[in-house]
Amino acid sequence: PANRHVIAANEGAAVALATGYHLATGRIGCVYMQNSGQGNAVNPLASLADPEVYSIPMLLVIGWRGQPGRPDEPQHIKQGAITQALQDTLGIETRILTPETTPRDALHQVTQLLEKARTEKTPVAVIVAKGFFEKGSSLDYATPYTLNREQVIGELVDVTGEIPIVSTTGKISRELYEARQQRGDGHERDFLTVGSMGHAVSIALGIALSQKEQPVICLDGDGAALMHMGSLAIAGTTDLPLKHIVLNNAAHESVGGQPTVAGKIDLTAIAEAVGYQTHPPVDCRDALPEALRRWLASDGPSFLEVRVALGSRADLGRPATTPIENKDAFMALLASRRNA
Repeated sequence: PANRHVIAANEGAAVALATGYHLATGRIGCVYMQNSGQGNAVNPLASLADPEVYSIPMLLVIGWRGQPGRPDEPQHIKQGAITQALQDTLGIETRILTPETTPRDALHQVTQLLEKARTEKTPVAVIVAKGFFEKGSSLDYATPYTLNREQVIGELVDVTGEIPIVSTTGKISRELYEARQQRGDGHERDFLTVGSMGHAVSIALGIALSQKEQPVICLDGDGAALMHMGSLAIAGTTDLPLKHIVLNNAAHESVGGQPTVAGKIDLTAIAEAVGYQTHPPVDCRDALPEALRRWLASDGPSFLEVRVALGSRADLGRPATTPIENKDAFMALLASRRNA
């Protein structure tokens, strides 16, 4: 039920929600996250929930991507290696659940942790290795949107020419990479933000600040835009040619399809309120080419929301280049623009 389960904008906000829940009920909240979100959670864990501050009990359930010895994506390698050390640094007692952990043993360990949380009024945690949970069925969640996200990205690539693109983490960057592959293009025009969810717009803004006369595109998702929405206000109040496009499927599709609130709010009105030049949201393919043209032709920071359907190809690939190779090629492109 919605009053007991909230999909927060980011992991730090989830820790704060659990804190409020405890203040109101005296009970222990559960905060679950991928270990990529530990960084977002560190501040409220250290300066709010810690026993030396407000001493707030809660149970953290942390999915362990990039576990040492297991193959994973580049953005998870460092985070996986330091997952346990971060918990140790925070002073949070932590247990690890692996595929070899029996349900009975898991229950025993969690029971012990919850007792510690109650008696010592402190956060506790379990780190969950891949394979501990069985893969569940798909979420029964859908939206009324019908536009295919990969087709939208393809049309975007068709009209943007040499303009550099900073794309957000997840399937959007993977689909952008595939769009270039299908056209026989190089990948030097795209910075694929494979991690750091929510920060693509700030990366694009940093580029725009340094190359003020030339446009740069931020290709964003709704979950990422929500995660650090304050960055929209910083970008929107500049006079820079930052072109911000949000592909909104009202879901965290790359990590399971959990709904976001982006289907219930007006992202375009928010963007307009913080200073962007905005354009009507697009939800049909016939309107897309003209909407993209007007958006790109706008002065200053401009914002376009395209409402897309859930779903992607089962055989969607991943970038074959390394993050360093991607960065070097992208920097060379920006240098050539600067010297032109």
